[in-house]
Amino acid sequence: MAPESLTVLVAFTAGLLSFLSPCVLPLVPSYVTFITGMGLDDVSRARRTALVHAILFVLGFSFIFVALGAGASVFGQLLREYRVWIARVGGVLMVLMGLWMLDVLRIGALQQERRFHLSDKPLGYLGTVLVGIAFGAGWTPCLGPTLGAILLLAANESELGKGITLLSFYSAGLAVPFIVSALALEKFLTFFKNFRHNIGKVNRIAGILLVIVGVLMFTGWFERLAAFLQPLTPAFLVERL
Repeated sequence: MAPESLTVLVAFTAGLLSFLSPCVLPLVPSYVTFITGMGLDDVSRARRTALVHAILFVLGFSFIFVALGAGASVFGQLLREYRVWIARVGGVLMVLMGLWMLDVLRIGALQQERRFHLSDKPLGYLGTVLVGIAFGAGWTPCLGPTLGAILLLAANESELGKGITLLSFYSAGLAVPFIVSALALEKFLTFFKNFRHNIGKVNRIAGILLVIVGVLMFTGWFERLAAFLQPLTPAFLVERL
């Protein structure tokens, strides 16, 4: 597994865990009905309309995440002489965020919730994109620790394209299940009913993941592990990355 393929795997997993987090998963039906302007029953019957709105919504928040990834990569390139220290500081921050998600630490800045509350959605498909942008720009703290961790990985990348790729995979991890849920809202509601008692475990899994990646970054073992696993990466994936 090449270093790039290991980081994109971490990024996609972080995005998926963000979707399953306590302040995203329970609100998926509300977001779907809000962006489509339809009730639950109407959404289930108008799947094509729901699909278009869902795609536009995820494009909106993906734009914000990818822009943040590009900014983090540029910042990392400006300080490329201090890449080792960026990795070490980033590793420490990841561990701290992971411990916060595990309820081991209390970090006041992460306890404060900042999100945009839109009482009325702008009309049309453009309005759906704007709602997605608002989601990407303001939804914390649930996305904060995992998104912040991926931005730290992006800052440690040597090329702008790699940082953009990382945040694209993070966005995909969050976007794919959202689109699937919008297409099959009834099945999502059944899934949520059965899964909701496990939501707390998702935060703990994400916290453990951040601690592990943080320790690997701090010690320099992240790249070594990727190099060790490189033979397992399919050739076509290596070429794309």
